Amino acid sequence: MRVLITGGLGFIGTQLCRSLTRAGHDVVIVDSMTVQVHGDTPSIVLPDGATLVRLDVRNIHEQADLLCGVDIVYHLAAETGTAQSMYQIQRYVDVNERGTAALLESIARCTNRPRKVILTSSRSVYGEGAFIDAAGAIVQPAPRTREQLDANHWEPRDATGVPLRAIATPETLPFAPGSIYAATKASQELLLNAASQALNFDAITLRLQNVYGAGQSLQNPYTGIISIFFNRARQGLMLPIYEDGKETRDFVHVEDVVAGLMAAMTNDVPSGTICNIGSGIATPVNELARQLLRAAGLDVPIKVTGQFRVGDIRHNFADISRARALLGFMPQVSLADGLARFCAWAKSEPVYADGLDKATAELKAKGLAN
Repeated sequence: MRVLITGGLGFIGTQLCRSLTRAGHDVVIVDSMTVQVHGDTPSIVLPDGATLVRLDVRNIHEQADLLCGVDIVYHLAAETGTAQSMYQIQRYVDVNERGTAALLESIARCTNRPRKVILTSSRSVYGEGAFIDAAGAIVQPAPRTREQLDANHWEPRDATGVPLRAIATPETLPFAPGSIYAATKASQELLLNAASQALNFDAITLRLQNVYGAGQSLQNPYTGIISIFFNRARQGLMLPIYEDGKETRDFVHVEDVVAGLMAAMTNDVPSGTICNIGSGIATPVNELARQLLRAAGLDVPIKVTGQFRVGDIRHNFADISRARALLGFMPQVSLADGLARFCAWAKSEPVYADGLDKATAELKAKGLAN
């Protein structure tokens, strides 16, 4: 089959491309190769069976012929920094929403259209996600306010002030984005599903959790907590833990994510299908930092700072039962194994100047962090 991947030189896209070419597919990569992700002088080695078109996804409609004769489209191209999205609003809306619109317009211009478009969305569309209140009812709290965060009220609470208990978030939870990034991912989903009906292709959406693994950018201070922490630790820098360190994330290895993406291509599922892709396990960030240092053989201070970023969520872990049932998805890489693999790779990479302090200062200057 002929497959096109937007953002195909990114962290996930690169791994996906390798899996597709190994399976015998012809792959066209469309990527703008942004400096924030790839650095000033990226080194690109394409696997046999892959071709690269250096093109911003927002301009893909100018080369609509790229989509003609393609069987499957993976739409991965996006800006992905939750905190950065809160002040670079036009950029995130432009790349994520207009880029998706340009892709769909290109498909509309084809007579021989793709039969399936697979979108990588984000768990961030759920906002704070699913919780249980004191009565045992499932609730979806509103995003935490600046006032709550200033008062160190980290846990979402019910109307009486009692903290709620996080549970695995199912796909049935409605959109409740708490950041611009999350809002643009929700918009991508809506655009894709609306266009699929008119243009007669299947739309499949995978809502990814916190993806990590070898190949993740060590230069991007805006996204990828494991890469950011490793880059700091190898330089002897303290690891700053926001809030109280008990906030949780669902860390899923890139190999498991690629397996889910491949299954979305090969399995016959209804158009409009949405599946969570994660480990299904909630890991506190302070525990993640400890495990990462053990895996890396590094010893630097871990400091719970009490800092926060507006737009961050408190807890998240996915209910992956739908992906298991429809895609046969079952995570294979444990966090311990995945961190060991990541560190083995990252130690062979160049040491990059840490950009986290600069990124944090940008947020503080705009009133989006304390």
